[in-house]
Amino acid sequence: MNRLTTSWGEYDLARYPEDPRDQLRAWDAADDYLLRHLAEGTGERGPVELGGSVVVLGDRWGALTTALAGHSPVQITDSFLTQQATRANLDRNAAEAPGERPQARLLSARDTPPDRIDVLLVRVPKNLAFLEDQLRRLAPGLHPGTVVVGTGMVTEIHTSTLALFERFIGLTRTSLAVRKARLIFSTPDGSGAASSSASGSASEADSGRWPLRYALPDDLGAPLAGVTVTNHAGIFCADRLDIGTRFLLRHLPERGGPDRVVDLGCGNGVVGTAVALANPAARLTFLDESFSAVESARATFQDNLGPDAKAEFLVADGLTGAEPESADLVLNNPPFHSHQATTDAIAWRMFTGARHALRPGGELWVIGNRHLGYHVKLRRLFGNCHTVASDPKFVVLRAVKR
Repeated sequence: MNRLTTSWGEYDLARYPEDPRDQLRAWDAADDYLLRHLAEGTGERGPVELGGSVVVLGDRWGALTTALAGHSPVQITDSFLTQQATRANLDRNAAEAPGERPQARLLSARDTPPDRIDVLLVRVPKNLAFLEDQLRRLAPGLHPGTVVVGTGMVTEIHTSTLALFERFIGLTRTSLAVRKARLIFSTPDGSGAASSSASGSASEADSGRWPLRYALPDDLGAPLAGVTVTNHAGIFCADRLDIGTRFLLRHLPERGGPDRVVDLGCGNGVVGTAVALANPAARLTFLDESFSAVESARATFQDNLGPDAKAEFLVADGLTGAEPESADLVLNNPPFHSHQATTDAIAWRMFTGARHALRPGGELWVIGNRHLGYHVKLRRLFGNCHTVASDPKFVVLRAVKR
């Protein structure tokens, strides 16, 4: 846990799930720069009036939402972990200030955004497609008096980032860098897509290209050839089949009967859908911490199995809290980035949760880059690990719960 000092007070903040061994902070210089600008102003600008509708997009661990809770902000995120971190940070700091309970409304990236936005604060995400989609969705709620301020580390803000603000909002400029962070100022002035979208005259290009759909290549063979995959903005490799998933699809386990199968970290759901097509008796659960990923998986599954096909779709922190010994097979392609940080903590939680959820004799199948050394973790956790397939870049591993 670490303390963020602002003009509104001091806040004890933590990532989620909270781990006392984790040295990564729940906020950084970009968050601090934005909050100082709101309270004090920068250059010729004075403090920002926060009396209207305040929307916070892309808050990573709830630092911005918690600090601004006195202004009842609306947080929009695609991350279940971000929402849980925000709730925990709001509750923690409310406990320290009885009678001043922070208020905030937490929305997912798939929820309908507010009709009117007076202040839009944007923590620049790593994924530009997600930024594009969200700015397009938020633009109709902006008006000429809306204050729009973005923030990010210098390495996160590129010409392409500023071009999206110009396209969907209007005239855009940046601040000087402070502690390797920078602010983005954008003014809804009719030059961006906000005005045209609100008036109903947006061009086809600005009406939204998400979700994207593509067909799997024929060389995957039956039953996958021609399967249609749906991807909402921000999904990993949303415009094509990534080579790791392609490798896993070629080496999926051949099983039959009413297995309970979990597509853990499902992304667009192509792996779980492949299992369902090969074994219609399987009972599928699609699970991801991304709201957009779960909706993508739902569309992929229903488009290929039919609207009456049954499966479970969950937004959650892996299999944490899952019913013990409830799954026969878990399929997993774990991420190794958490925002800008490279970490194996996510994979470790996924593996631990899978072992908890598997029945004795149940199997965890993992696809990963060879250099990540997942076999070491799996042997430590399961007591065994077998290589199913490998090539110079990827390895498919199988661990059995004894």
